[in-house]
Amino acid sequence: MKLAFSILVVVLGAFMAVLDTTVVDIIVPRLKGPLSTDMYGVQWVITAYMIAAAVGLLIVEWLIKRYGNKIIFLISVTLFSFASFLCGISNSLEFIIFSRVIQGFAEALIMVTAQAMLFSFFPPQKRGIAMGIFALGVAFAPAIGPTLGGYLTEWFSWRVVFFINVPIGVFLVVFGYLILEDKSQKGYYPLNIVSVFFLTIFTVSLLILLSKGQEYGWFNSSFIVYLAFVAFFALLAFVVSEVVSENSLFDYSLFKNRYYFIGITVYFILLGFSMYQYFYLIPLYYEHIKGLSSIQTGLGVLGFGIWIGVFSIIAGVLSDKFSPIPVLIVAALVYIASGIFLFPTLNYYTPFYEAVLKTMPLGVAMGLFFAPITVLVMNNSNGKIEQGVMTMDYVRFIGGSFGTAIATNNLVYYSNKEFDSMVTFQSYHITSDFVIGLKRLFGEPGVEIFRRLEEFMSANYAFKYVWLDAAFWGVLGGLFVFLLLIKRRIYV
Repeated sequence: MKLAFSILVVVLGAFMAVLDTTVVDIIVPRLKGPLSTDMYGVQWVITAYMIAAAVGLLIVEWLIKRYGNKIIFLISVTLFSFASFLCGISNSLEFIIFSRVIQGFAEALIMVTAQAMLFSFFPPQKRGIAMGIFALGVAFAPAIGPTLGGYLTEWFSWRVVFFINVPIGVFLVVFGYLILEDKSQKGYYPLNIVSVFFLTIFTVSLLILLSKGQEYGWFNSSFIVYLAFVAFFALLAFVVSEVVSENSLFDYSLFKNRYYFIGITVYFILLGFSMYQYFYLIPLYYEHIKGLSSIQTGLGVLGFGIWIGVFSIIAGVLSDKFSPIPVLIVAALVYIASGIFLFPTLNYYTPFYEAVLKTMPLGVAMGLFFAPITVLVMNNSNGKIEQGVMTMDYVRFIGGSFGTAIATNNLVYYSNKEFDSMVTFQSYHITSDFVIGLKRLFGEPGVEIFRRLEEFMSANYAFKYVWLDAAFWGVLGGLFVFLLLIKRRIYV
């Protein structure tokens, strides 16, 4: 019974942290009025959270080894809940960004400590089911996030989205303090402050560059160019620091293990560059192409995401019974087939039920992915569980930022390309006469409606190529999965 409650506490903590990320994505457009800003301004609510979470990952291993998993988990849940309350009472953009920084930093600590503690609750032969349970909570959160966010915002207020975390946080802290056991080995552990500093500068610069590049016009903007230079030289300084320092931030010897190396690479490419594109694009497709409400969009995402949770448990059981590798092979095959053959057929004309059915196989593949890849990495981390989790989560943030930026850029690029193609094939005289007729009947609004229709259809046709690009990164990540079938040793 105590084990069951311990599992509930750590999984619910991770669930709360991930859920808040996806719920906030839905309410961001509604913050413009209350915070007196524009869409670019409120995007900082998401960007600040991502930056703080990525930076928090850099020091979480040090915190755990100094103070233990339990105390860091409880403090981070307290911080997250307090920051949620601050977000809920925010009346200015600056204040909510400040609050989201605290929230994002706490989220990073929650995710690593929860995963490490859950891993320690189970014997080695049951770690697949442990990660299946963790993935059930973490992967299911993005599925219900849009639905919950849309419901709470539509029937109550956007502030309730943040306030709901407070009672959950109080429950977790009280029960966590009473029942959680800390099996981590505490002691003196040096922190390479120089490496942390330079990698923080690199991470912040890179994440701002990727999240704001489309807004500023990428390298046509001097601001983006400066960020790129800062990121490059900060990364260079980080590499130098790691080479000359006796206490490196990452344990690079782990990468000599082929399973660890391939696992981290697959996590970076398949999850970051590909899956994050789907997580970003699927709600966008339902809301902006299908024209559905926030609640309907949430139901569409739920129809896809619920299979992630269901098959996470199945994948965990299969990983324990057989091996993580065959489960990953099946996941990669289903994922690639779904990305290439099903998603490119989704457009405005696809009925809602058909769209949900066509996204389900991808949800199955994602569910089969999370538990075995985590077990593969952590079983080959030479007992350094926190190091493995920290590395996975850091590459998840960086890869996911690249994936989201790629999806955004592709959507704009292919929409413009499809728009130009439509204009090229149009008869100038017929189109001109049609527009003049609209102007006579409806005035300038008639012309604007025609222009908006062309832009909408351009985006509709563009989605086919955006889906295919996300599938391409899935294929690339899948190639590394198939390398697991090769038995010879690989050193890097």
